[in-house]
Parts: sequence; C-alpha cells; structure tokens
Amino acid sequence: MRLHRLDLTAFGPFGGSQTVDFDELSAAGLFLLHGPTGAGKTSVLDAVCYALYGSVPGARQAGQGTTLRSDHAAPGTRTEVRLELTVAGRRLEITRQPPWERPKKRGSGTTLDKAQTWLREYGATAGAWKDLSRSHQEIGEEITQLLGMSREQFCQVVLLPQGDFARFLRADAEARAKLLGRLFDTRRFAAVEQRLAERRRAAEAHVREGDAALLADAHRMQQAAGDSMELPELAPGEPGLAEAVLSAAAVARSTARERLTIAHCRLTAAESAQAAAGRALDEARERARLQSRFAEARKRAAHLEERAEAHRQARARMERARKAEAVAPALELRESADTEHRRAAAAKARARGLLPETFTDAGAAGLATAARRAAEELGGLESARRAEQRLTELVDERVDLDRQERADEDVRLETEAWLAGWEATRAGLQARIETAQEAATRAEQLAVQREPARQRLGAARMRDQLAGDTETAAEQARLAREQALKAKAHWLDVKEQRLNGIAAELAAQLTDGEPCAVCGATDHPAPARKDAGHVDREAEERALAAYQQAEERHAEKERRLGVVREALAAATAEAGDTPTSQLAGAADELERLYAQARKDASALHVAREELRRVEDEHERRTAAHQQAAVRAASRVGHRERLDRERATLEGELAQARGAAESVAARAAQLERRVALLTDAADAARAAEDSAQRLKDADARLADAAFRAGFDTPQAAAAALLDDAAHRELQRRLDAWQSEEAAVRAVLAETDTAAAAQQPPADLTAAERVAALAAQRLRDAASDRDAADRRCAELDRLSRRASAGVRRLAPLREEYDRVARLAGLAAGTSADNERRMRLESYVLAARLEQVAAAATVRLRRMSSGRYTLVHSDDRSGRGRSGLGLHVVDAWTGRERDTATLSGGETFFASLALALGLADVVTDEAGGVRLDTLFIDEGFGSLDDQTLDEVLDVLDSLRERDRSVGIVSHVPDLRRRIHAQLEVVKGRSGSALRQRGVG
Repeated sequence: MRLHRLDLTAFGPFGGSQTVDFDELSAAGLFLLHGPTGAGKTSVLDAVCYALYGSVPGARQAGQGTTLRSDHAAPGTRTEVRLELTVAGRRLEITRQPPWERPKKRGSGTTLDKAQTWLREYGATAGAWKDLSRSHQEIGEEITQLLGMSREQFCQVVLLPQGDFARFLRADAEARAKLLGRLFDTRRFAAVEQRLAERRRAAEAHVREGDAALLADAHRMQQAAGDSMELPELAPGEPGLAEAVLSAAAVARSTARERLTIAHCRLTAAESAQAAAGRALDEARERARLQSRFAEARKRAAHLEERAEAHRQARARMERARKAEAVAPALELRESADTEHRRAAAAKARARGLLPETFTDAGAAGLATAARRAAEELGGLESARRAEQRLTELVDERVDLDRQERADEDVRLETEAWLAGWEATRAGLQARIETAQEAATRAEQLAVQREPARQRLGAARMRDQLAGDTETAAEQARLAREQALKAKAHWLDVKEQRLNGIAAELAAQLTDGEPCAVCGATDHPAPARKDAGHVDREAEERALAAYQQAEERHAEKERRLGVVREALAAATAEAGDTPTSQLAGAADELERLYAQARKDASALHVAREELRRVEDEHERRTAAHQQAAVRAASRVGHRERLDRERATLEGELAQARGAAESVAARAAQLERRVALLTDAADAARAAEDSAQRLKDADARLADAAFRAGFDTPQAAAAALLDDAAHRELQRRLDAWQSEEAAVRAVLAETDTAAAAQQPPADLTAAERVAALAAQRLRDAASDRDAADRRCAELDRLSRRASAGVRRLAPLREEYDRVARLAGLAAGTSADNERRMRLESYVLAARLEQVAAAATVRLRRMSSGRYTLVHSDDRSGRGRSGLGLHVVDAWTGRERDTATLSGGETFFASLALALGLADVVTDEAGGVRLDTLFIDEGFGSLDDQTLDEVLDVLDSLRERDRSVGIVSHVPDLRRRIHAQLEVVKGRSGSALRQRGVG
C-alpha cells in the first residue's frame, strides 16, 4: 500500500482545504511531520484512517460524528476527506463526507445531509477515473479485503504508536495477550477453548442426569423391595455408582423371588379350605330350600281346598255359556232385522209427511206412477228453459250496448277537452326544460370555481396564523443565536487559556525517571508551573458542552423558524394578499349561487319525464277518440237485431211457464214433486220388506233356542257371556287347574319329601365358616399378588437400570475425553505442564516470530548489543507463554525488558513495532506496506543512538518504503529535510510542505 495524495476540507482543526502530496514526501524516504501541540499532527493520521475505514483510531472514534467537522469551518463548507493510494496494484481514490447539518438553501435554519462515500479507480489504459461504488458497506468490504487488515491492525502496523509498544514491553502476559489477540485475530482459538468447555459441561450434565436417573430407579427399587435392599452412599457422577446399584438390585430380586414362592404355597392351602367350606354352605342352602318348598306346597294345597265349591260353580256357568253360543247367530240376526224394520218405518213416515194429502193412502205402486207422470212433464220444459236463458242474455247484451255508448261519449268529450289545451301544455314544459338546462350549465361552471376558492380561503387562514408564529419563532431564534455566540466566545476563551497553560498541565504529570510523553526524556530539570488563573481540561470540556448545547438549541430554533417561514411562504403564494374576510365572503357567495343552480338544475329530469308522459298521453287520447267513433257506428245495427230476437222469445215463454213466474220456477216445482214421490215410493217398499225379514228372524230364533235346551229365546240370551266376562271366567278356571297341578308335583318330589323329614338347616354357621375361608383366600391371594408385583417391578427397574448403565457408558467415555481436551486447552490439566491456554500458545508462536523480526533491527540500532527473545517461563502464579526478555551481549545475561532505560526502551519498542508490522503484513497475505508513520519517542535518544535509529529507518527505503516520523524533537528538523509542518492559528490549522521537490 502506497499513499499518493490526501485532501482535507473542514476536518478536525483544519477549517479550510488542505492537501498533502505523499509522492513528494516519499521521494526522500524519510519525512518529518511536526508542529505545535494541538496543531493537528494526529488529525492527519486520523484523516488517512477515516478515508480507508470510515472511522478514526482508538478512543477518538467515540463521538466522531460531532468531532470530525472543524469548528473553524464556514457554515456552508462541507467536511470532506479524499485519499488517493495504490494497493494490490490498483490505484484508487476514496472520498468520504460525514453527515452534517448544513444551512437551508431557502429560508433559515439547517437540514441534515446523510454521509456520502465514493470509490473510484484509475484505469491506465483508458487514462481516466472510473466510478466503482457509492455504497458504504461495499466500499468498506472492498478496502478491508484489499488491505487484508482490520482498522485496529492498520493503526498498529501503519500508524505505529510508540507509547503503546513501550507499554507492551513492560506489560504482563494478560496485557500482551489482549494486544496480540486484536492484531492476529485469535478469537477462533478462544472459541475452540470455549467450545471445549461447553462440551465438557454438557457431557458432565448428561452423565449427572444419567446417574440421577439411575439413583432414582434405585430408590424406586428400594421402595418396592422394602428393607431387603441397601442403597450405595454415592452421589451422581462418582465412580462405581452403576456397579453398586446393579449389585444391590440383584440381591433385592433374589429375596423377592423367595417371598413369592412362600406366598404361592399359602395361596394353595387357602384355596383348598375355601373350596370345602363352599361345598358345605351349598349343601345347607339346598336343604333349606327344599324344606321351605315343601312347607309352601302344603299351604297352597289347603288354600285350593277352601276354594273348591266356587270352582265347581264357575265350571257350570261356563257350560251354560257354551250352549248359548249356538243361539247367538239367531239372536244377532233377529236384533239386526228389528233395527232395520224400525228405521224403514220411520223413513216411510217422514216421506209421507212431505206429500200432499191426496197421496196419504197411496201405496208404493201408486206413488211410483205419480212420479213417472211428473217427470214426463218436466222433460217437456227443457226447450222453454233454453229460450228463457237466451232472453236473459239478450237483455244483458242490450244493457251492455247502452253502457258502452255512454262510456264512448264520455271518452269523446274528455279527449276533445284535453286536446284543446295540448299546445299550451307542451310549450310550458319546453320552457321548464330549457330553464333547467341553463341552471345545470351554470352549476358546472360554479363547481369548478368552488374548490380553488375553498383552498385559497384555507391558505389565507393558515397565512394569518403563521404570520404570528413567524414573529415568535424569529424572536426565539435570535435569542438562541445570541446565547450560542456567547457560549462559543466563552469556550474559545477557556480553550485559549488552557492551551496557554498546557505546558504546566503536562509538567504536572511528569515523574522522575519516567519518560516525557512529549519529548521522551527522563530528566525534567525545569518543569512549567501552573499560575493562579490556570484552566484545566474539565473546565474546557464544560465550556465546550455548554457551547454545543447552546448551538443545538440555536439550530433547533432556526429549523423551527425555517419550517414556519416555508409554510407561511407557501400559504401566501396560494392565498395572495386578499384579506381573509373578503375571501370568505366570496366563497360563501359562490356556495350560495352553486346551491341555487343545483336546485334549479334538479328540475331538468322531472321536466323531461313530464314532457315524455304528456306526449304519450296525447297519442293515447287521440287514438281513444278515433276508436270511440268507430265503435258508435257499429253499435246501431247490432241494437236492431237484438230487439227483434227479444220480441220472438218473449211470446214463446209466456205460453210455456203458465201460472209460474218463470220457466225455471215451473221446472223447480216439477223437479221437487218428482223427488218427493220417488222417495216416498222407495220408503214404502223398504218398510214392507223389513217387516217380512223381522217375521222370519223371530221364527229361526225360537227354533234355535229350543234345540239348545233353553225354554225361551230370552233364557238363551241371558246365558250368553261377553268377551271380557268369558276371558275372566276362563282365566280363573285355568289358574285353579295350574295351581292344583303344581302343588301335586311338588308334594310328589322325592328329594323334597326326604328333606322335609330331616332337621332344619343351620345356614348362619355355614355362611360364617365360608366367609372366614374366603377372607383367608383373599389375604393369601393379595400377599401372592403383592409378591408377584414386587418381583415384576424389581425386574423392570433392574432392566431399566441395566439399560441406563449401558447407555451411559459411551457418555462417560465422551465426558472423560472432552474433559481431558478442555483441561489441556484451558491450561488446567496436569498434562499441560506450563499451564498455557490454547490461545496463549498460538499468541506465543506469533510473539516468537515478532521477537525474531524485531531482533534484526534492534541489533542494528543497539550496535549489536541487544537481542529480543521469547520466554515460556511462568511469572509468579500466572500462566506462561507470553514472556519477552532482552539479551545483553555485553554481559551475556538475559533480563526483563522492563529494566531498559528510556532511550533503550524507545528503540526496542520501535524495533518491536517494525517487526510486528512485518509479521502482521505476512499474516495479512503479504500486502506490501510502502508508507509507515512513527509517532513520537525520539527525544529520549542521544545523538549516536538517534543516528543509528535513523539509519535503520532509512534502510527501509531499500524496500521502496517511505517512513513519516511524528515528533517535536528540534534536532530531527535539521537531520530530515522532507517535512510536513502543521501551523496552528485562531482561524484553524494549515499544512506546509518543505524540503521537497
């Protein structure tokens, strides 16, 4: 990597634009960067780091968004850093602009612009710059990949901070590990250590969980076995736990099986005793049952004897009922004939009551003859009935013609009156349509004007409101600006007072024997003293914080004022200068006219519909007038034909109806007479037939009763039973017979009779003996089941414990292997004799490489006296691996680097820094670093040593490198001709190149 050109604008202490031509400075190999304290030497290096990585080194990175911009820059000048360099054979240009609050282009106040980044590449073939990217992320990834280093590595390798390496020489192993870990990125090895530790903890947890489960099974086996099992007094994870649990389980299973055998024997004996007691109980129960059965049969036989007479009477009654059943059909036939005869006689009486007295004594034949004569007369009236119906139709037609004539006359008069006013009606509707159309056009024109008028009125009201807000915001912005200017003036005064007394503040930190942070000298003959008005760093920071807060308040007020002014300008541009009241009156008038026009236009549709309706009505009425005239002409001939046919029919009907009012009335009289005569004839014949059937039924009933053995038909009827009485009597007879048969069967049983001769059975004693035997059987079975369950549970838990032991075996082996590896990587294992962690081991190898590379230059700087060596020895109770010693060739002894003097510490740390740069460069993929910066420490060297150090730095040019030295030492200005001077001033710092070109 070689730097070519750096352009700064409004960056750090540089208020304007500054340029650094590294090509000219690098031509001499060595160049000096010097200037007063606080002028901005470090800011040049910060600019290089910011251009490459977008952030500044170290602690200065915090708050960089507010400190990168120069306080001396003009408000309209944007902060910018542009770096041109060559890396990996590519010539690139990086431009970065941090975010900033710039003044608004319109109005007052500020607005925030985002950060900007550009990456360009120079094409040698095309001879022009080509844009590559404007993405922060893409550019950052591209630069990091090309350099092969992170920002921290770059700041340690390219911007060599001598103070850090002097502390590195005197630091302990932990401090060295932190620095080397950042430079060589050994986090992966620390991650390996952590991963092994996590795996060790996880494996240990798994083993403990398995042992805990095994102990839980052991406790369950102890509960199942009772007192026959003793648990091992071991905790989860302790060796021998599995073997002890399995051994105790085997003993418990053997004891449980012995108890199960004893329980089986007891159960067998109890089953035999219970079977004998059960048989005795069954025999006692059977004897008691038979004895009770015999006694019950004797009682039932006595009860049957008591009811024997009633049974004989019931049998006699059933016998008479069976004889009467032969007479039942004749009885039913006679009752049916009697009922029919009474019904026919009543019908005959009703029919004769409806006839005239002349037919009172007439028989069935006479009534039938009179009915035939009336029917013949009725048939002769059929033609007269049709003529009468036609006459009625003629009268209705004549009435309908008269009605139609009156209706047509009304239609003609109405249509003539309506058509007389047709022209006036049409003209009025046409005028209404034209008026509504004009109103609709006017409403459309007014609608276009409404929205702009409303918007202009709203803008005018906003304009009036914002006018007062603008005055208030302007006054607040003015007051905030005055406060910010006062705070800035106070801060600059305090800062200038502190800079004037900075020497005394630095002198207060000097310690005898310790190197100066400015010049590196260990002797301090005349340190500066603080005067009474000295201002310390805290006072300056408080003044700066107050100024920044005042500036933020001022910026906020200016932003607010700008927003209000922009809104006021927009409202004024839209509303103009017309007063709000005038605009409101015009808008109201426009709304009124628009509403009236819409109201008038709403009648357009109604008027058009009305015109269409009256036009249809005109056509309809004209057609109706014409049709009425046609119908009146056709009705004249039709009326004459109806009158002639009516006269003919009236003559025929007068002859046919006789004394009746009409032919229909005469026909109704004849129809009623025919019906009455016919009914009376039928009723007379039915009465005669039913009387004969009743006589025949009486004769058959008397004969049937005699043959059945009854004296009279009435006696036979009394002996009959209805269905319910017959079923009840039969049930009683059947029940008596069944009971008699059952009693005889029981009394005839041999077992029952024999049991009746024996003594009564003692069921209570037999049941007591059987219950005692059953209880003993249940107890024995319960003991056997408990022993069986105990054995099964012990077998199950033993199998699970054995399976758990087999399953835990690989986990135990994995835990032992991982624990050994984790202890070895963490330095806690006995196998790790030096107690060196894996990350420390890797860093020790890197430190050994750095010491070897640094020794090459250290021997030259010290005229072959000193050599840096890496040491694995432990310091105190700490771990080994990162020790660093110096070998003195004059004495031949090896000693700690902390014993070096101030000047020796300087060139030793310089050699270490250069060696570290070489190793990191090789680690980063061999990226060539052609530009290096070395910061301070040269003041602690004598002239001879300074010459040797400068010779070593000058030798770097052999590899076409350029080295920039940042120092206050005056002698270096004489020795190094190529210089970049930083000049400090109240308006900001400036850069000047000397001794080049």
